[in-house]
Amino acid sequence: MSAALPVPTASIAAPAGVLATMRCVLVRDLRIALRRRADTAAALFFFVIVVSLFPLGVGPEPQLLRTMAPGVLWVAALLASMLSLARLFADDHHDGTLEQLLLAACPLPLLVLAKIAAHWLVSGLMLALISPLLALQFGLDASATGVLLLSLLLGTPLLSLVGAIGAALTVGVRGAGVLLSLLVLPLYVPVLIFGAGAIEASAAGLGSAGHFSLLAAMLLVALFLAPWACAAALRIALD
Repeated sequence: MSAALPVPTASIAAPAGVLATMRCVLVRDLRIALRRRADTAAALFFFVIVVSLFPLGVGPEPQLLRTMAPGVLWVAALLASMLSLARLFADDHHDGTLEQLLLAACPLPLLVLAKIAAHWLVSGLMLALISPLLALQFGLDASATGVLLLSLLLGTPLLSLVGAIGAALTVGVRGAGVLLSLLVLPLYVPVLIFGAGAIEASAAGLGSAGHFSLLAAMLLVALFLAPWACAAALRIALD
């Protein structure tokens, strides 16, 4: 009987080490976010206040509120998710952590992906989870509310991925907040159109599968391209 071939330990240890490093970056950013609860709460309060002001401003007309709901909820979620984007890499740039990430053995795009995941967990995910409660103010039925939640669960990771590119391009730049908005907002337009369009199609009794397919396709493309684009921008910023 022939002896079993030895399995190279490096091929097993390398992926495990990469995943462990990504997990450490993710946990670190989540712990920092928990220490800065005011920043997370500010985005949530902004989302709640902006959405709640529209029913007070336009009146209690049910049909008008149902017509406005998709655009209002999506625009408010989009703007709320941008509040913490400027600090995604800025704090690490100021305290020197960013240089350590560039020198790490783990590929920089994977570390960037872990940071983007942490940003989504403390911003986009929270916005999506409270959106059904805010949808009650607009009289959306259960079906449209479910579509709203699913569209935000698909769309908010895309907002974080695209926004991270703008945050990486503006890291260390004076007035980065305004420049970040100018760079990112035009790229958010397709996400806004298809995200709000899915809710409108559901409310009108039409199928929303096409909108979800486009959102999922854009999310897959962004998952592959955004971390590499962010890594390239960060290397240029630190040169």
